[in-house]
Amino acid sequence: MAAVLDHLVVDVRDGIAAAAADWVRLGFTLTPLGRHSLGSANHLMVFAEDYLELLGTDVPGGALRPDIAPYPVGLNGLVFKTGDAEALAARLLAAGVPALPATAFHRPLDLPDGSRGEARFRTVRLDRAAAFDGRIYWCEHLTPQHVWRPEWQVHANGAQAVSRVLLAARDPERQAALFRRTFGAAAVETQADGRVLLRAGRPVVEVASHAQVAAELGTAAPDPAGRGDHLALIALRVTDPAQTAALLRANGVAFEMRPEGPLVPARAAWNAALAFGG
Repeated sequence: MAAVLDHLVVDVRDGIAAAAADWVRLGFTLTPLGRHSLGSANHLMVFAEDYLELLGTDVPGGALRPDIAPYPVGLNGLVFKTGDAEALAARLLAAGVPALPATAFHRPLDLPDGSRGEARFRTVRLDRAAAFDGRIYWCEHLTPQHVWRPEWQVHANGAQAVSRVLLAARDPERQAALFRRTFGAAAVETQADGRVLLRAGRPVVEVASHAQVAAELGTAAPDPAGRGDHLALIALRVTDPAQTAALLRANGVAFEMRPEGPLVPARAAWNAALAFGG
């Protein structure tokens, strides 16, 4: 089974309005607020093949749906594509991967012609104890035309795609073992320094030790907020890193300019470090 990234989830709990304003300031085009049949609310930032999601509740102080309630604000969801959630769940269980039953849900949305439609999904999640302190799951898009719409795919910061996801782990090899069981040994590479790479379509999911992540991100690193192994960084490919930097500067967003492009610290992006590069 090939690993192909579908999207990444930043949990914002009951701060979705404030988070949306901050991510617009970061230069993203956000989809209108969506309300899931599961009881959550979201905004998406859609690219050509993948996207980012701000997920929480639009009720200040309101209850969160049970599967996201345990997680703090921050990058907590790593989501892959599937074309058949039911069959995937069966295959994962047969391979000894602790998958939960497929879940179907939907959210209404306004269509360009003024009518109302429904974006529908089926997902398969891994048991919470399987890997890092976050959620790994697969998403089957039953109505992809209601997600990948052209008016949502152009961003002022020039973002075009996710290029890299960085996960901080005490033992990267433990995560590598799960990836091998799930996607096959050929999909996973362990480098000489112990970092683990999973090719997920065009993006790379990289698992590095806590010390390696701290050395790379410095003060831009997210607050673990009680998590052990956790997602730390989203790297995005942009059309022109210098133009991205100019937009961030104009919008009053703090960042560090690195050789590849701007690095926005996690404290400025709801506890998810953001790297922009060519």
